[in-house]
Amino acid sequence: MSNHQLDEHRECDVVIIGAGVAGLSAATRLREAGHEVVVLEARDRVGGRLWTREIDGAMLEIGGQWVSPDQSALLETIDALGLETFARYREGQNVYIADGGERVEFLGEQLPVPAETEAEMERLTVVLDELAAAMDPDAPWAHPQARELDTVSFEEWLEAQTDDALARRHISLFIAEAMLTKPAHAFSALQAVFMAASAGSFSNLVDSEFILDRRVVGGLQGVPLALAAALGDRVVLDAPVRRIDHGADGVTVVSDRGTVRGKRVIVAMPPNLFSRIDYQPPLPRRQHQLHQHLSLGLVIKVHAVYDRPFWRDKGLSGTAFSPYELVHEAYDNSNHEDEKGTLVGFVSDEHADEVFALSAEERKQRILTSLVHYFGDEAGEPIVYFESDWGTEEWTRGAYAASYDLGGLTRYGADQRTPVGPIHWACSDFAGHGFQHVDGGIRSGWAAAKDVIAALA
Repeated sequence: MSNHQLDEHRECDVVIIGAGVAGLSAATRLREAGHEVVVLEARDRVGGRLWTREIDGAMLEIGGQWVSPDQSALLETIDALGLETFARYREGQNVYIADGGERVEFLGEQLPVPAETEAEMERLTVVLDELAAAMDPDAPWAHPQARELDTVSFEEWLEAQTDDALARRHISLFIAEAMLTKPAHAFSALQAVFMAASAGSFSNLVDSEFILDRRVVGGLQGVPLALAAALGDRVVLDAPVRRIDHGADGVTVVSDRGTVRGKRVIVAMPPNLFSRIDYQPPLPRRQHQLHQHLSLGLVIKVHAVYDRPFWRDKGLSGTAFSPYELVHEAYDNSNHEDEKGTLVGFVSDEHADEVFALSAEERKQRILTSLVHYFGDEAGEPIVYFESDWGTEEWTRGAYAASYDLGGLTRYGADQRTPVGPIHWACSDFAGHGFQHVDGGIRSGWAAAKDVIAALA
């Protein structure tokens, strides 16, 4: 990796903008095919939405971190890079807090709700699984009920499915707060079904034993770090791209560290940032419209580190859920062979808006109070406390990923990866399988590389 000034007229076959897993995976495949690449990264690091940092002596995964059994592209990459994984701690009782503050300990994945609500949740899960099974995640707009599902919000769809408000609230929790990090009235039922289909089923999506199975020893940023190390000086940091001149004879990419000339370019960053680049000639109307109908969600990832995992002494797994708490879910996030204990919790969408209006100290106390409700007074006294706020990151501006507004997926989705002349697109936000996950980012990078290799043949 390099942060030196580029040669004034550096040339290659393919310029890649963004050194997240999508861009680095594309670059790796292109190099394997014999093509020369240059990767331009705006940040002073690689990894995009993967970032492992040491905060006050504690190793924290600021961004994405979990690996599930179905994420075959990620697992293949981890294996190829020689990285190790370890299982998330999950022994003992989970915690649920009901409406009114009642705290209940329970085992397994089924939340401790009234029998009639449990039956409704199981019925709704079957309905969503059937809808997801009828969807090709690579083409959700081709679903038999695509327009019908895309023109109604997920909240309205749930209201039409059941009168059980508690069942609706819990089903919504798994898609809205936990995944898309937007209120359920802000995205369509089709977007919700797509989220489920991208994970194999809604059942997979709500199963924390499955979806949050393992972590990488040393942090998931180890994947892009290793990919970038193999690419060496082809990866240039601190190089925000300002302009792409493109035409039949190739592309000229202008960055803060110099200009690169190539035959093709892959734009590999979140779609909400596409418009930060000046395209000459301008992108077609279709692309301009498409990019305006995508937006990232908002979530605070809270890290609370303690001198030991005290909850285990109480027979607790560290897993907690409640649609009534500020922290709607929490997990044991202790690092591999680390004597310290770490809890990770999440505050999403409008709840994040609410606490961001407070001072940093007030916000911290509100969040820790929520953890105390789950785990007891000791949770209120961490030795390290940190909030991941991707909404303030200049080159991300939200989390976890981008999704369409109502009707956007059927209206624009089929064109989201369509090249514009020599310009190609890659990001986890455009993935089918593994949408908004690292696995999807890798798949998207591989797909873009395949398209470019065919175009250069």
